[in-house]
Amino acid sequence: MKTLFSYLSAYKLRMTLGFCIKAAGTIAELFLPLIMAHMIDNVAPTEDILALSLWGAAMLACAVVGLVGNVTANRMASRVARDTTQRLRSDLFSKTLRLSAHQTDEATVPSLVSRLSSDTYNVHNMIGMMQRLGVRAPILLIGGITLTFTVDSMLALILLAAVPVLAVIVILVARRGIVLYDRLQRSADVVVRKVRDDYTGIPVIKALSRTEYESRSFRAINERVVQNETKASITMGVTNPLMNTVLNLGMAAVIFAGAYRVAGGYAMPGDIIAFTSYFTIILNAVITVSRIFVMYSKGGASAKRIAAILALPEELLPLPEEQAQEESVLRFDDVTFSYGGVPALHNVSFTLAKGESLGIIGATGSGKSTVVNLLLRFYDADKGRVLVDGRDVRTYELADLRKKFGVVFQNDFLMAASVRENIDFERDVAQEEVERAAGYARADTFIAEHGGYESMLATRGANFSGGQKQRLLIARALAASPEILILDDSSSALDYRTDAQLRKTLLERLPDTTIVMVAQRISSVRFADKILVLDKGRAVGFGSDRELMENCEVYRNIYASQHAQEEGGSHETA
Repeated sequence: MKTLFSYLSAYKLRMTLGFCIKAAGTIAELFLPLIMAHMIDNVAPTEDILALSLWGAAMLACAVVGLVGNVTANRMASRVARDTTQRLRSDLFSKTLRLSAHQTDEATVPSLVSRLSSDTYNVHNMIGMMQRLGVRAPILLIGGITLTFTVDSMLALILLAAVPVLAVIVILVARRGIVLYDRLQRSADVVVRKVRDDYTGIPVIKALSRTEYESRSFRAINERVVQNETKASITMGVTNPLMNTVLNLGMAAVIFAGAYRVAGGYAMPGDIIAFTSYFTIILNAVITVSRIFVMYSKGGASAKRIAAILALPEELLPLPEEQAQEESVLRFDDVTFSYGGVPALHNVSFTLAKGESLGIIGATGSGKSTVVNLLLRFYDADKGRVLVDGRDVRTYELADLRKKFGVVFQNDFLMAASVRENIDFERDVAQEEVERAAGYARADTFIAEHGGYESMLATRGANFSGGQKQRLLIARALAASPEILILDDSSSALDYRTDAQLRKTLLERLPDTTIVMVAQRISSVRFADKILVLDKGRAVGFGSDRELMENCEVYRNIYASQHAQEEGGSHETA
């Protein structure tokens, strides 16, 4: 909640003014029963029309002040809730983009989505309700009880006896409610993850006839959400009936005692009417307080979840800058790394000079993409060093480090925007550079066939083939003229001929660019200056294609298994 208060502090003047206006309007409403009692007991018996009219005008004035004050304060409260939630959601989104890969893995993407959507919605409702009703309800409750003493102190003491019982009910239920709503939000995270997975895999689910299975799986997850929500709702729903029971018992005692006091001449009929009016006000205030605590339980649990993300420290802070130690562009120096379990890389070392190309090949799970993750400092090595331009990547500001790279990932994405916007990617790249990059990526021909650079892509680029999408992504990586180009299995959807032509173009047209190619196909990397062969996280070979064919058994086995599919038909003629 500390984080939420820091956001609200920016609107403290507006909130204070709103509270004052709300308080003035609410207090004006509290005077209505007193004026009514005075008119019944003192003014009506005199049959003074002028006096009745004046007191009636006073009641009307109080009603107008109450109406205008409450409407004005509610509008101000809504603006504060809107602006606060907008800033909170914006900062939360920015924070999620700055999280390290390790922190994202810990929080999970579905949970981050849930916090950005349903949690911020709960916080918005809480902020609005606490301003609209959090001021009005306590004033009506405390003011109503206080004014009952001015009407009849004896009857007020009977009603006041119920207050401690009500306070205990609210505190106990609210404390339990925060725990239950936090559990509910965590189960909602699971629903988001399931929906994301299934929506992404709809074609596969249909192709394998797993629709019914996935429906049953979703129903099971949804039932757990319903159970958690039911438990939370039942717990919070106990508040209203318990409070109403306590207050109604108190009211029965008040009416019983009031009848005797009127009969004995200790109270006037108008006082009893005013007292019952205040009781109605107090009853409504108590019901409102219970609603506030329900919303507070939801919003409080959500605010804690949001604060937990905003409070995460910057994990990848730069170390003190050091002087470049060597001329090599890329170097792994005895690097070991794990994702929290079995190491993904074991004591990997290699060096790559400026303008050279590196191919990385190995079986699935051998650690190829992990090399890329460490180069870009998505993670830090557990042991050893990763150097770029002779400096440890940990000494760079992240923005400065990543400006050196152009990257195409295995699971990259395209926006539902124009071709130009997808290649530019909000980097203000000149049109001629966009076209140059598309030409290098051999994408210019099909871009023209699709209507040019202003033609629109469907969601996830569904109106382009897999190979065309990969070439658009390569064009995006090339558009900003990076010093180092990383292609992480970016040609898997290309046919052998197009793949070979693309590699040839990149190597010929970008002689000063260092290229790192991660691939499953040996034909995609064999023309690289250096090739790194990984096997179960270990570097089992490093050198040229010829050197590896002579000295690396793993490389020869990969070549032999793919030989029938290679375009040249043989190692010598490919």
